[in-house]
Amino acid sequence: MTTFVLLYRAPSSAMEQMASATPEQAQAGIDAWMGWAGEAGERIIDLGSPLGEPTVVGAPGNVDGDYVAGYSLMQAGSVDELKDLLEGHPHLMLDGASIQVHEILPMPGT
Repeated sequence: MTTFVLLYRAPSSAMEQMASATPEQAQAGIDAWMGWAGEAGERIIDLGSPLGEPTVVGAPGNVDGDYVAGYSLMQAGSVDELKDLLEGHPHLMLDGASIQVHEILPMPGT
């Protein structure tokens, strides 16, 4: 199995999204995430969490106008298998949202 980091990207920060949600919308979002997580099952290593505003250390680099709103760690046999697991993911229901997938590579020399 390969381990992947999923970065949930969105046009607004997680804090903005949570602040603008009604209690009913917030509960519906949690229910959708828990439903998806139940289907993904043991492939989820760490469901993750929403992320706050970033602090940049060093050069700002490439900032493309959207936010990393959260993260998860998952395992799959391949990136294609992982993409199948992400079908219907609740994050993708947000306008302009995407999930950036990164394979965790072995550290050289270890």
